[in-house]
Amino acid sequence: MRDLAGRLGVRPTKTLGQNFVTDAGTVRRIVARAGVGPGDVVVEVGPGLGSLTLALLDAGARVTAVEIDPVLATQLPLTVAQRRPDALERLEVVTADALSVTSLPGPEPTALVANLPYNVAVPVLLSMLERFGSLRSALVMVQAEVAERLAAPPGSRTYGIPSAKAAWYADVSLAGSIGRTVFWPVPNVDSALVRLVRREPPSSAVTRVDVFACIDAAFSQRRKTLRAALATWAGSAAQAEQVLRAAGIDPAQRGERLSVQDFTRVAEARSAARPL
Repeated sequence: MRDLAGRLGVRPTKTLGQNFVTDAGTVRRIVARAGVGPGDVVVEVGPGLGSLTLALLDAGARVTAVEIDPVLATQLPLTVAQRRPDALERLEVVTADALSVTSLPGPEPTALVANLPYNVAVPVLLSMLERFGSLRSALVMVQAEVAERLAAPPGSRTYGIPSAKAAWYADVSLAGSIGRTVFWPVPNVDSALVRLVRREPPSSAVTRVDVFACIDAAFSQRRKTLRAALATWAGSAAQAEQVLRAAGIDPAQRGERLSVQDFTRVAEARSAARPL
């Protein structure tokens, strides 16, 4: 990987959140835990120099790789042609920012498997789940602190916006830690794997956008009670209390106590409420 980067004149940049995995055992472990194989269509965000891409192809999956760096995007098919020429027909490369991708070529993706850039991991993950309903599962490597937030249950100290929004789409769990030394350059933080298994979102009379607006408002002032935190969102503190009571939620609670189902009920109650 380092030799290839040297030939390409590529240096990992903090701007793009690039930390390349250089350990073959690690990428094989990721693919094994993702449980993908022949018949799966995997979207990989940020393939970089291609170590995880090759492991996914080795497992028999079809891979659509989304890479923002044009030099790396151009090189990836060449690397696969050299290392796994028999698998080249199962690779599609999209040169784009993953946050701007709204469609992908070829069959619809069934799984997301990626070493996500640390600086955009949560928005990339949530946008992929939103835009590609065909995704049945995801296994992503992110900063350990982010992994804990994504998988945190209501009431825990790390529960917040990423936790609640990810729970709208899927059941989320931690799937193992990753040592720093498998990366180049070696990051200053620990990494971890997060597994997401798609399920139906909460049944609701309002939209996902409505529920997410409620979540954002609840955590905008994390230390305040829901009555105070939701005042602007609901129209006033009194209106927020009315909405919360209608949803069966104690207005004195804080947002960190509410599940995504609770937030959905609150959003529904606001939609149905009449101004005081």
